[in-house]
Amino acid sequence: MKAAEIRELSTKEIQEKIQTEQEALTKMKLNHAITPLDNPNQIREAKKTIARLKTILTERELSK
Repeated sequence: MKAAEIRELSTKEIQEKIQTEQEALTKMKLNHAITPLDNPNQIREAKKTIARLKTILTERELSK
């Protein structure tokens, strides 16, 4: 998910998206520990997406 796409979302939607992405990341990590993922870069991308979401959420809070 790109920053431009995230900025189009409402604050509540961003918070919900952070929650779902964190849950998905946790599941990916557990699955990867048991059986290696076909593409372990998915974990890295999930972390980056969560960071983007949190960054834009913080920007919004500071601009208020």
